[in-house]
Amino acid sequence: MASKAASRSLALVDTHTKNKALQGMAGALIEKKALIMKANLKDLKFAKSKKLSSALIDRLTLSSARVDAMARSLNEIAGLKDPIGDVIETIRRPNGLLIKKVRVPIGSILVIYESRPNVTSDCIGLCLKSGNSVILRGGREAINSNIAIFEVLNAEAKRCGIPDGAISIVRDTDRSIVWDLLKVSALIDLVIPRGGESLIREVTARSRIPVIKHYKGVCHTYVDASADLDMAGEICFNAKVQRPGVCNAMETLLVSEDIAKDFLPWMIDRFRHAGVQIRGCPKTRKIAGSVVRKAVESDWYKEYLDLILSVRVVRGVDEAITHIMKYGSYHSDAIDKFRAAKFLARVDSACVYVNASTRFTDGSEFGKGAEIGVSTDKIHARGPMGLEELTSYKYVIYGNGQVRR
Repeated sequence: MASKAASRSLALVDTHTKNKALQGMAGALIEKKALIMKANLKDLKFAKSKKLSSALIDRLTLSSARVDAMARSLNEIAGLKDPIGDVIETIRRPNGLLIKKVRVPIGSILVIYESRPNVTSDCIGLCLKSGNSVILRGGREAINSNIAIFEVLNAEAKRCGIPDGAISIVRDTDRSIVWDLLKVSALIDLVIPRGGESLIREVTARSRIPVIKHYKGVCHTYVDASADLDMAGEICFNAKVQRPGVCNAMETLLVSEDIAKDFLPWMIDRFRHAGVQIRGCPKTRKIAGSVVRKAVESDWYKEYLDLILSVRVVRGVDEAITHIMKYGSYHSDAIDKFRAAKFLARVDSACVYVNASTRFTDGSEFGKGAEIGVSTDKIHARGPMGLEELTSYKYVIYGNGQVRR
């Protein structure tokens, strides 16, 4: 496969060439914006004909501002330090051996994703800078947008000296092609699936290649009795409403019973005026009345990706933590509280916030330029994956004639 061969060549490309390509690719996105947005209109027409939700259509839409943001991300990635060749650790042994732990690319990476065409650009930029070849397989709903972005960026990358095959895309949306790719462990080094729960479960079950899961985001915010309620209200509103169709949006609000009667009536009223449907526990419904639908057990596990919110009143931080660890997805969880040490220590999510919105779980917001996804695994890559998370390492050992006795 061309991607595997290209990965070996790309690993040797110098930083200047990679940065020049990324900057050129950013310019190409702006220059070809009209072409990309025209392709996106085809996908939007298809999405509307299939009556996809407004949140999914929002994820699919490429406005002029979003194309500009894609270009900006590529320029930001160009400005980041190249991790390849970094010495992570140096060890000098008593026998004189000098051992260096050095960052290297992973190799050839298959990214399987749905809906958001900006992922195409982000993945290409991050993989190129980290010296990895990338095989892109987007969803049917965004196929025209993905191909247009790929063609613009691949042409510019090759013009700037990036090896042919370093960037490739699967144009056929037949899912059986994905299942075939997951068997070729000799040619692909890593699989990164981004999408719905069923897709990620099936990829993980079928793959013979290592998988880093970018699982669903059942994100929580807990408002404690010690919270500044005005600030908590702004944080909760932002976490749910600012962009509900993304994985770092809040799906469940937990509120201490000590302040629930003061906080929930006006908070729920504000949510309702923004079009949010509330599903609440018995205590929430008693406080807020008939405007709240009854939450059933399955609601606590749901990633709505829409203007729907589950709300539960809890006895305090211990019950909030217990709820999060049972129903959460280890993505992003937040506490609004004066002191939060217990929450930080016991909530085992990739990102844990104190007095801030979960919407910040994003590679760009973390200073990574972009992200290839948000890993919910507990391996070397966790949370927003940027350049360093797309590297492995090798040991380089220097001697002067040592032999083992």
